Amino acid sequence: MTGLRSLLPLVLLGLFVAPASAQIDVRLQMSRNTFVAGEPVPVSISVTNNSGQDLVFQGNSRFGWIDFTVTSNRGVPMTPLGQPTFGAVKIQLGQTMTKTIDIARLFPMQSMGNYSIYGVVRMPGQTTDGFISNRLLFNINTARPYWSQKVGKDREYRVLNFTGGKKNMLYAQVINTRTGSPLQTHSLGEVLMFRKPSVALDNRQVMHVLYLIGPTAWAHARVGADGSLLGRELHKRGNGPDPQLVTVAGGIVQVANSIPYDPKAEAEARGRVRKASDRPSFIFQ
Repeated sequence: MTGLRSLLPLVLLGLFVAPASAQIDVRLQMSRNTFVAGEPVPVSISVTNNSGQDLVFQGNSRFGWIDFTVTSNRGVPMTPLGQPTFGAVKIQLGQTMTKTIDIARLFPMQSMGNYSIYGVVRMPGQTTDGFISNRLLFNINTARPYWSQKVGKDREYRVLNFTGGKKNMLYAQVINTRTGSPLQTHSLGEVLMFRKPSVALDNRQVMHVLYLIGPTAWAHARVGADGSLLGRELHKRGNGPDPQLVTVAGGIVQVANSIPYDPKAEAEARGRVRKASDRPSFIFQ
């Protein structure tokens, strides 16, 4: 009987704690876990409202309603670059809200190594406690420079080659040479290196990168002086040699020996041809 009395408080505590912990479900997701230093590190946080009522999440000047803790490979929590602010959000009962956040804008992620991250969501009125998400592991790597060129007093353009797993990945990066920090780093996707990528700068200091992505397909990416990705178009080989970058009058860079390539339109065209060929060659009267 004494043992039952001693267990009763624990049972009652479990009855109160379980519903509270089930009020808000917080989950983190990452589309991949390997990144190159300087590129965005997107993390999606999903918040599901099981509280029994609609909730409005809103922080104040001291506490946000979403917080992240990032730990370096030394096991030390990292200091945020600033106090992140997330606007007020209303989540109806039983609904899920998902936000994608670039963690590289909140924490200094320039050093190579392994990291972990988890999130905390606070209900209205909470200041310190909150609902903790799952923990994710990811790593930051450096990539091998394939091409670089300094422009002006404080810019350096780079094309980087990174081998992640079994794939070769190409990156475009613009460096502030005064600080040594990347302005922006963008993944250009997978590259087939048996055709070497070609790089050129035009009269507006836009970097053009042409690289092979399939047996007969090339991608043409354009990166601005501030590191922004201006566009990416696909090309196929024409009747002549491989596509190549050429600089014409006025310092304009173009792709020569190619035809525009739209995989979706080409697949739809093949589908229309198949449907036409499926029709019988004769019709019963």
